[in-house]
Order: sequence, then C-alpha cells, then structure tokens
Amino acid sequence: MAEKTIGVGDVAPDFTLPAQTGEQVTLADYRGDKVVVLYFYPKDDTRGCTAEACAFRDSYEEFAEAGAQVIGISSDSIASHEKFANKYNLPFVLVADEGGEVRKRYGVPATLGILPGRVTYVIDRAGVVRHTFTSMVNIGKHIEGALEIVRNLAHEQASA
Repeated sequence: MAEKTIGVGDVAPDFTLPAQTGEQVTLADYRGDKVVVLYFYPKDDTRGCTAEACAFRDSYEEFAEAGAQVIGISSDSIASHEKFANKYNLPFVLVADEGGEVRKRYGVPATLGILPGRVTYVIDRAGVVRHTFTSMVNIGKHIEGALEIVRNLAHEQASA
C-alpha cells in the first residue's frame, strides 16, 4: 500500500541513501542549515530527466546563493548516477533509492501506473515541506517554482 502523499506543511520523511560519490546522504543533516530542493525523477539519461537535471544544473548557482541544496533521487544505481552526473556535469547530489522505499514514503505517484513520477519538493530549514510540484512534462515549472520558494525562504531567513 502506498503511504500518504507528502504535501505542504508536512514534515519531510528523513532518509539516508548513497550518492553518486558513494557517500551517504542524510536529509536531516541539512536541518537548520539549508533549504533542500528534493526532486524525484524517473530515470537517468532519458530525455525528460536529462532536460530536468540540466535545468537544475543551469540554475544551480542561483539555488546555492539562496542557501539551498539540490538533491535528485531515482531508483537508478550509484554507478548509473555517477555516469549521468559526469556526462552532464551535474554539480548537485544524486541519490540512489534502488528499492523505491523513499519514493513510497513520500507517496510519489506513478504515471500510467508504471512510470515513476516526477515531483519536486522544497523543504525548509526546519524540515517542513513548503512547496510541491508534480508534472511529467512541464520541466521548467519544477525549477522556476522551486527557485521562487527558495528565494522567498531566503528572504524570510534574512528578515528573521
């Protein structure tokens, strides 16, 4: 049974997964320090996923300047992530959710019941989801929407 879909206002479920570098990445390690843009995508080196990863890459400095860490997550292997990241010079972390456990915990829906869905979450410094966006085709909106929220959170942080 799929777990409840994580939405705005929910605490983001923690996880520890291996990155393309082989290092373990734990979501809770960013709490209190960085906003996290966590994006679930179907598969490394496919047309839509490459377009999305490259769009995040091209906006990466803007995310970093606003105090955010971008993390891509799919069920591909560490080796697949490493190849994908190197091929497209991706400056952010890709984590391997090989059994799809984290995807299930976030309630990321499948498209047509078979393709892993494409969902972006913006998680604030307290670990609370502040934005979600789901679309298999509107890649640009994933980046634009996340960047707008990240900038708003940076502004809130600066004003606090």
